[in-house]
Amino acid sequence: MVVGALTASPCAVSAQNLPPRTATSADYQLEVQTIARGLENPWGLAFLPDGRALVTERPGRLRVVGRDGRLSAPVKGSPEVHAVGQGGLLGIALDPRFVENRLVYLSFAERRGSDTNSTSVFRGRLNVDATALENGRIIYRQQPAFASRLHFGSRIVFDRTGHLFVTSGDRFSQIQEAQNPANTIGKIVRITTDGAPAGAGAADWRPEIWSIGHRNMQGAALNPATGELWISNHGPRGGDGLYVVRAGRNYGWPLISWGTHYDGRPVNGGLRERQGLEQPLTYWTPSIAPSGLTFYTGDLFPAWRGNVFSGALAGQMLVRISLDGDRVTGQERLLTDLGKRFRDVQQGPDGALWLLTDSPDGELLRVAPAGR
Repeated sequence: MVVGALTASPCAVSAQNLPPRTATSADYQLEVQTIARGLENPWGLAFLPDGRALVTERPGRLRVVGRDGRLSAPVKGSPEVHAVGQGGLLGIALDPRFVENRLVYLSFAERRGSDTNSTSVFRGRLNVDATALENGRIIYRQQPAFASRLHFGSRIVFDRTGHLFVTSGDRFSQIQEAQNPANTIGKIVRITTDGAPAGAGAADWRPEIWSIGHRNMQGAALNPATGELWISNHGPRGGDGLYVVRAGRNYGWPLISWGTHYDGRPVNGGLRERQGLEQPLTYWTPSIAPSGLTFYTGDLFPAWRGNVFSGALAGQMLVRISLDGDRVTGQERLLTDLGKRFRDVQQGPDGALWLLTDSPDGELLRVAPAGR
């Protein structure tokens, strides 16, 4: 039963009457249920306290998914996005005090001039009917803006102190700027809920910068055991990586890479390691295009507790990564038979894994052990 009155759009429909699909893993027989379909390139997923979900659609719509899978009309008051190339409405996070303040944070591509744009963060208060964001305003803008259709990032994650991490890309045409601490191109920034700098990086960096040397980060999650930020980063042609991101560190792009440029040229002469530059915990060549990241802490999959999961776009899979502290001990590639591009993965309040598929007719999927 849906909490609150929702109106489905003509193309966005509940799909819970569709028969579930099955899949196998090393530990479980899996059941994959389509909860909703008709989402246009869904990008980010966050669960409300009552079990409903908020989903961003890249063209610029925010939807509420009812517990019966029905989708609402677009939530009013969302920011105006620049939906070009990889840009649009992207990441989403609820304030840790959402029950009290109902604040929602959205990252998006913002038009900044006649042909320039940037990654920005918007904050608004979701009304009690979940039909509108009220008192919305932009609290952060990547600096500077460029004319680009690519590499916006962007995930947003709260840390344990209530500050907000924002991942951003190198804009594709500005790769050298990822090493320039005078701007926020190819950086992770840390800000307060009002947008004030809280970076804790090096003394000569912009005060909002947390780390530098990133390419295009579309997965980010807080490790529940340590409170540290983990991210997945798109490499060029190969060299996608999983990283622990610490304040003041340099993650190497484009000085080092485990991939090559798209035309086959080596990156910086083929250099893969250099003193003072951070290495991934694991990397993927060929590229899987990782997107979405979550640590599993639930009860439905006890054998997977403490694992981290990444969606994959080009790889069309869900990757399960087993860990011993910060050391990767194994990987399993799941749901490869579905032929889906997985844009986001989150642990739901029910302990299942919930995924968004990247498609003009995108789906919200629930993955659980068979019969659960």
